[in-house]
Amino acid sequence: MNETGSPPDSLITLTHVMYGLHAFSALTGMLTPALVVTAFLTGWPSIIAIILNYVKRDEARDSWLLTHFHWQARTFWFALLWLALAGLMVMTVFLIPLAMVLLLGVGIWVVYRIVRGWLALLERRALPS
Repeated sequence: MNETGSPPDSLITLTHVMYGLHAFSALTGMLTPALVVTAFLTGWPSIIAIILNYVKRDEARDSWLLTHFHWQARTFWFALLWLALAGLMVMTVFLIPLAMVLLLGVGIWVVYRIVRGWLALLERRALPS
């Protein structure tokens, strides 16, 4: 952070890049046979973004930007949790329809989180905890 208490512009730019990488992965899931959630979790852009998130997180401490780092990480890890649950449902065979509905819902949730977070970043606002 600089002397005014706001994060450096380079870190804000990096956070835009991370949202862009997550969005690219999600968009790939919409435009290909892959589901949004699986493309989001297994696509190299999102994996790069989550690695950057943890590597640069300390630089965002004590600023509103840290809420974006947390938001992105929670989105990634909760999507992974729901994907694992859907995988367990698929193994039971009779829960396959429910698993597909769950994956569709998680995909919509991931897109919502990317859009909401990125819009807040554009306005230089913190996200809720």
